[in-house]
Amino acid sequence: MNDRQRILVVDDDQDMLKLLNRTLELEGFDTVVADGDSAVELLDKLVPDLVILDTMMPGINTYQVLDIMREHSDVPIILLTTEYEVEALRKAIAHGADDFIRKPFGTRPFVARIRAKLRRTQQEVT
Repeated sequence: MNDRQRILVVDDDQDMLKLLNRTLELEGFDTVVADGDSAVELLDKLVPDLVILDTMMPGINTYQVLDIMREHSDVPIILLTTEYEVEALRKAIAHGADDFIRKPFGTRPFVARIRAKLRRTQQEVT
């Protein structure tokens, strides 16, 4: 049985997906990478422990994706964003994001925030 936590990483930037996948794998997580179109379907199939969702993907509206994900799951969702507008970040939280990380970011704070969300979620379950 695999006790590694699974993270669904949703982004359209292949270089970013490779970086996130490698970073998370080295930190002991199982990752599944996806584009925006397949994110909701994979959410239902994989039942990940956490979702990392990029906000700037062509062809999808991040807020609609958040709404749909929230209809299907209460999994923690962390947004990756280049947004610095407070209103945009408030809107994301209002649509169901649990946290956001601004790009560019360091890997240590990135992983620390993921672990904090996962730890909090596990405490709520037990």
